[in-house]
Amino acid sequence: MSLNKLYQHQKISKTDSIYNCWDVQILMCNLMFLLLRQRIVYKNPATMRRSPYSPGANLNPVEDFRKMRRIIAEDPDWSLNIVPCLSKLCLQSIERNFEGKPIFEELTPIQKDFVQENLSTSLPLHVTANLISDGVYWKRCCEQRWDLCDVSHYGHSWKRMFFERHMETIIELFIPEVTETKTVLVMVPLCRNYVKRLDISQLLPPIKEPQNEEEEEFGLELASDNEYDRPSLDHFDFNILLDKLTKLEELHLVYRVKQCGMNFEWKMFEMTTRDCESLAKALKSCKTLKLLKLHQSHIEDEKCRLLVKDLLDHPSLRELDFSHNLIGDKGARAIGKLLNRSKLEILNLCDNEIRGLGAKAIAHALSKNSTLLSLNLRLNRLRDDGGQAIGKALLNNNTLLHLHLGGNELTGPTAVTLSKVLVQSNTLKSINLSCNNLCVDGGRALEEAMSHNTSVTECDIRLTEVDKQSVSFINQVVWANQSLEQKRHAQESKTK
Repeated sequence: MSLNKLYQHQKISKTDSIYNCWDVQILMCNLMFLLLRQRIVYKNPATMRRSPYSPGANLNPVEDFRKMRRIIAEDPDWSLNIVPCLSKLCLQSIERNFEGKPIFEELTPIQKDFVQENLSTSLPLHVTANLISDGVYWKRCCEQRWDLCDVSHYGHSWKRMFFERHMETIIELFIPEVTETKTVLVMVPLCRNYVKRLDISQLLPPIKEPQNEEEEEFGLELASDNEYDRPSLDHFDFNILLDKLTKLEELHLVYRVKQCGMNFEWKMFEMTTRDCESLAKALKSCKTLKLLKLHQSHIEDEKCRLLVKDLLDHPSLRELDFSHNLIGDKGARAIGKLLNRSKLEILNLCDNEIRGLGAKAIAHALSKNSTLLSLNLRLNRLRDDGGQAIGKALLNNNTLLHLHLGGNELTGPTAVTLSKVLVQSNTLKSINLSCNNLCVDGGRALEEAMSHNTSVTECDIRLTEVDKQSVSFINQVVWANQSLEQKRHAQESKTK
């Protein structure tokens, strides 16, 4: 039966049927919506307690919707998204109780990073030193304590930086007979595995007790000039420390007082004999030491000999720096003996008082030495006797790479002797003769020698009164040797 015949049979128009169907659908939707809403009101206890309506009451959805659907939380800021997980709560508990119950090794790497980022930097070192490994925690400790923190100077280790600088501060603020040695010894078990270098920029003397005017006058009458001029101040005793630092490789020392102000005395800027004796014993006991730099401390011949005596046959010492002191010929003789009984590679005696005799002693040792690579005798008083002795020694030496003789009152004869070295030697890489009086003849001798040399890549003859043509020719040879050296390195890198 067709749809039109059905309508005629039922006597209903097409439009009326469609309208009636839509009415029925809308009515059914409204009923379902009301039933569903009543069910929510009855089954939600919070809504049932707040709703004033009985289950069978007629509800107005427009007016009563907010009363039925509103839920009030106890914490207005509460959100499911900010609830911390249980593992985070446990890590926070570990952080709060770390001093009493330190737990670190049992954690996973991610958990260790979380603890290091949030752990308090004021915890005692005996808790954290040997437990927390190098990482974010020690970086935070360093940056909180010091403004400038260049970790590249410490092998890119924040933990090493912290303990080295912490130990340096303890030593620099140590006052003899006032500060207890316990403050230093307590730190040894905590830092000995991390301290590889100590750079001490000051050493404090003992505190002087104030004297009355009568005592001062009486003391001045009794004291002779020699006793008054003689240094009587002692400083930190390194003999209690260095043998316990089993990984110490570098030691930089300056016997001086920073920011002394109106309390200035010359005695604050030199080491005493007792200081020298205790330091010498400490250096001998430190078997891992590779570099010793003791400068600007008024070290003269006697103290130099005391130090060298205990450095003979040192198993690991490779670099010695006694620059800016008062070492003369006797001290230079001791250093010459050290060259024959050590494995020194770098020796710096810049700005001392070494003359011809001392230079000859060093030259004699240099002629027999096979380990020294760099020798710096700048700003001494070698003159031609010492300069020629060094030049003749280099004729028998095949290991020295760098030589600095600037500011030694050298003249033409020394330049002639060194020119023979430049012709013969193929190992010398740099030579510095600046601030001497080589004159025109010395410059021509060096010019002739450099025309046969292919190894020297640095030759400094500034302020030597050498002819400009000689200077220009020497510089051209040096530049040619530098390009050859670069090509040689490039070929070696390719072969590797």
